[in-house]
Amino acid sequence: MKTRQLGTSGLEVSGLGLGCMGLSHGYGPATDEKDAIALIQKAYESGITFFDTAEAYGQGANEQLVGKALHDVRDKVIIATKFGFTNGKHTDGLDSRPERIRQVAENSLRYMQTDYIDLFYQHRVDPNVPIEDVAGTVKDLIAEGKVKHFGMSEASVQSIRRAYAVQPLAALQSEYSMFWREPEKEIIPLLEELSIGFVPFSPLGRGFLTGKINADTEFDKTDGRNFIPRFTKENREANQAIVDLVTTIAGEHNATPAQIALAWLLAQKPWIAPIPGTTKMTRLAENIGGANITLSDHDLATINKALDNISLQGERYPASLADRQGK
Repeated sequence: MKTRQLGTSGLEVSGLGLGCMGLSHGYGPATDEKDAIALIQKAYESGITFFDTAEAYGQGANEQLVGKALHDVRDKVIIATKFGFTNGKHTDGLDSRPERIRQVAENSLRYMQTDYIDLFYQHRVDPNVPIEDVAGTVKDLIAEGKVKHFGMSEASVQSIRRAYAVQPLAALQSEYSMFWREPEKEIIPLLEELSIGFVPFSPLGRGFLTGKINADTEFDKTDGRNFIPRFTKENREANQAIVDLVTTIAGEHNATPAQIALAWLLAQKPWIAPIPGTTKMTRLAENIGGANITLSDHDLATINKALDNISLQGERYPASLADRQGK
């Protein structure tokens, strides 16, 4: 797999990474540890060198899983993790106090059996802690050798600029896909201006762009999509037009809808590295195939024109979580 540079930070990653959250958290029951480790290791063997986890994905459980799976190839991979929630639980509120950041860093190092974190993100901006203090704390951790690069997630233009003035960011992680194009308005131009890489999560629209989800799909009772307005039965039915579009383009390229969705993202900027997640080996292989598809300028123009004419229904977060985005 080809590699990409996240901005001018010197951080080189595989064009596609692996979002590891779903192996432990968010999309139903956790995957059996043996199977999860096998999947992470298969991703590495297939050319993926960029792995994403966080304290909040099971209060360290996902970090431990990633650490076990990659222990023997630690110097050959890039591992990103995150801080920012009270007790490591997104339901307990935000906490990016300097002492808490340091505590999370030490926990992450222990959980992942490593002595450095390649990319340390603030998971969500904490309005109660000046972003300059957050960036300064990570800057100190970088000076101590415990962290290599600083990142933010779902942050606003203003917060990114203020943090960058203290400690330049290597990457911003936020949702971006054909299913959510909001970053194109302000975020992507800012990242280009400041030479910050972009790591889109949910690049397959939380699975919707794969074509495997429709109005009749029943999610596991613990699946977080049950609480997302965009995934109500009515909105899934209303949004089928985007799946039809991707499916049509896929047929023209002898590809799957998921592969076209990923190829479209990779074509947007050379410093974008999506991190699709999966719990299945077959889906892992399918996603990796998306990195080998090149969409022509005509393809991209056709897709973008069609996307502009599709009005997607439903918010991407419930009201209880929406106010944490873009701070």
